[in-house]
Amino acid sequence: MSDAPRRAPLMPLDEALQRLLAHAAPLGGTESVNTFDADGRVLAQDVVSALQVPPNDNSSMDGYAVRAADVTAGVELPVSQRIAAGHAGAPLAPGSAARIFTGAPMPAGADAVVMQEDTEALDGGRVRINAVPAPGQWVRAAGEDVTRGAVILQKGERLAPASIGLAAGIGLASLQVATRPRVALFSTGDELVMPGDVPPEAMKPGAIYNSNRFFLSALLLRLGCEVSDLGIVPDNRAATLAALQSAAEGHDLILTSGGVSVGEEDHIKPAVEQLGTLDLWQIAMKPGKPFAYGHVRRAGSGQAHFMGLPGNPVSSFVTFLLLVRPFLLKLQGATKIDVPAMSLRADFDLPRPDKRREFLRARRNAQGGLDLFANQSSGVLTSAHWADGLIDHPAGSTIARGDMVRFIPLAELLA
Repeated sequence: MSDAPRRAPLMPLDEALQRLLAHAAPLGGTESVNTFDADGRVLAQDVVSALQVPPNDNSSMDGYAVRAADVTAGVELPVSQRIAAGHAGAPLAPGSAARIFTGAPMPAGADAVVMQEDTEALDGGRVRINAVPAPGQWVRAAGEDVTRGAVILQKGERLAPASIGLAAGIGLASLQVATRPRVALFSTGDELVMPGDVPPEAMKPGAIYNSNRFFLSALLLRLGCEVSDLGIVPDNRAATLAALQSAAEGHDLILTSGGVSVGEEDHIKPAVEQLGTLDLWQIAMKPGKPFAYGHVRRAGSGQAHFMGLPGNPVSSFVTFLLLVRPFLLKLQGATKIDVPAMSLRADFDLPRPDKRREFLRARRNAQGGLDLFANQSSGVLTSAHWADGLIDHPAGSTIARGDMVRFIPLAELLA
């Protein structure tokens, strides 16, 4: 009978995320940024409109503003005025029409617009109306977009181009947003080489280019983080301790990839434990089983979060999207952190089940179904480049061609 210690069961991904988010108290700081620079930032307060949009009834077409009651098919009306966008007209006299252009305010008394394609300009400043309008036709009502006093953007909302335009549309030149999480990013491992330092033909046996550092930095920047790239830390205890202590002082999160796994004698694990706390989780997901979370104490007071991702590039990429991304959004006070998904048809077979919940790299095809990348290895970064989403595949199940599967678009996760 073996005396070997029994391994703890793998932790379900949903439980790991719940535990992680329980540690992600919003940082609380705020700053005012130019509305031009607010894309991707998280609102720190509600945005309330001080005006209505549009401010006046206006025309949504080039044509003629009329009183609908004055119009019968083929009626000829005198054109009393010309109204361009940005200019107010005089009240419309009964039995007349006003030449009007898209966006121009409706003159008092007019209640409809006949688009110019349904009219015929006549000599003598008159127009023939060939279509009978209903009241309100081609008129944008005042306040139909935004009403005065309405909350148009909510605290905790992550700003996107349309929401920035909406804020500008009510006259806001700046917005109050959550401060950026400060993230220190570094790598460990004597096998890592930076692109540009060594040409491919001169690479030593066992050496690999450090791809993780590049995509992790890009992902952090997309989430609005302030990133300090601390480079590759030499593979020894003293250098690792120094890097962690320095990173903790000026950052909210220290993020590494590789070198942290159950039973592994590396320098990250004992160094984090010496300077703070570390939990090693074995998560029931594929790719991405090993994950580390903890804290590194600061010299004065407080502590920085620490996260260690798997070293294989696809494992690191997927684990970041499913665990680190929601954590960083919560640090900024974001209210929407759920992973969006849709149900799509699998146009492939996956006959062999896995014990872990899998996140398969797949791509939508022209027939509305999903194709699967042939090689799902955690070291094949080509799969993440080729895919436009992840299939969230339950443990212990198979997929037959035609089955509906849960698909998470990468565009949503990378926004």
